[in-house]
Amino acid sequence: MGRSMNVKWWSFGLGAVAGLLVAALVAAVLRPWEPDAVELEKGPLIIISGKDQSNGGQRQELVNQWNKTHPDNPARVDELPLGADDQYSEMVARAQGSAPTPDIYNLDAAWTAEFADREYIAELDKSAVDTSGFMQNPLLTCWYEGKLWALPFNTDAGLLYYRHPGVKAPSTWKDIVDETRRLMSGPHDSNLVAGYTAQLADYEGLAVNAFEAIWDEGGEVVDEDGNVVIDSQKARAGLSRLADGLRPGANPRVIMQEARSQDETSSMNAFAEGKVAFMRNWPVAYRNLDSRTSDDANQAAFFKVVLLPGPSVLGGQNLAVSSKSERPKAARALIEFLTSPRSQQILFERGGFAATRDIVYEDAEVRRQRPYAGVLRDAINKAKTRPVSRCYVRFAEIFRAVVNETLSDDGKLPSNATERLTTALKC
Repeated sequence: MGRSMNVKWWSFGLGAVAGLLVAALVAAVLRPWEPDAVELEKGPLIIISGKDQSNGGQRQELVNQWNKTHPDNPARVDELPLGADDQYSEMVARAQGSAPTPDIYNLDAAWTAEFADREYIAELDKSAVDTSGFMQNPLLTCWYEGKLWALPFNTDAGLLYYRHPGVKAPSTWKDIVDETRRLMSGPHDSNLVAGYTAQLADYEGLAVNAFEAIWDEGGEVVDEDGNVVIDSQKARAGLSRLADGLRPGANPRVIMQEARSQDETSSMNAFAEGKVAFMRNWPVAYRNLDSRTSDDANQAAFFKVVLLPGPSVLGGQNLAVSSKSERPKAARALIEFLTSPRSQQILFERGGFAATRDIVYEDAEVRRQRPYAGVLRDAINKAKTRPVSRCYVRFAEIFRAVVNETLSDDGKLPSNATERLTTALKC
């Protein structure tokens, strides 16, 4: 009896010590950023970026913190209040123009290769930049042709939202179809019109959802050697399931018809209004939906999240130094500050931006504030990148056209799909 008690207390003690060690490690790593002893060029710094969608404008708060400690390098963010496609066009125009350019670009991860190839951004000295601690997948999007061009500011991965209680958590596409059939065949709320929705309007969201459907079926659009391989049985199956789900008169109606005109916001609204039981969306939807639940902290949310049936497309943004910046050392220092462990914790815990550093997901307060943190971390680790190419934007445009034609033709892939995509991939 005494020996058993001693063993139990010894085990408890080890667990407690381990917990304290983890907490101490997290606290140590998440301490405020301290710059290297490098003399920075004096003068203002300009970051060009899309709109700050973090809760409470946490991105700007970080810039404010930088400005307090770096009076010789005051920074400001020039926001582009435009959609992703227009942001891209504006950034390219700024890079090509003769007018003063920004010092730092906040790039969609998929644009990094093009900006590097066209020499709009400067290579980072990998021997002088500490990349340890970053999650592997987000960091991979910062490399091109064996060189480091950026650091990951925030990352992203799609999640599967489902209404709870009353809906079974799915793990496969078949689960979604079967649960939709069960829900639609029995007594159900009159608001419910279909099982699932996603972002299938003609913009990058359509490309993302098509990639994910193809990957879930085991197919690819572009293989590891850079060859277009969309004309395969598995890739066709991925597109066919979207077409089948959208087919008018389908029983059950798996995907709502309106999905073909929906983006992140409109699909989220459809889910919130009870029009569908399932939704694919980014983590930003969690914050919005959770805020709609109730002012009563004791009331549970009306939804839960799980991993998508297959890999998500890896989203996110990367910070890169403009090749025309007159203050490249100062710009790099600002990037290192914004991507430091403490800054990443603030962006995720307070702002809801998915952190690019593993250690942030270990923090107890982060897990309390963001209960989906564990699922999101798994989704990021399992995510796949879109084709890495200097021609990605053009490729995505043609890919969306191919997908739209397939969905409008009852799932039949255009006979010239491979040829068109191959041409686009080469610009």
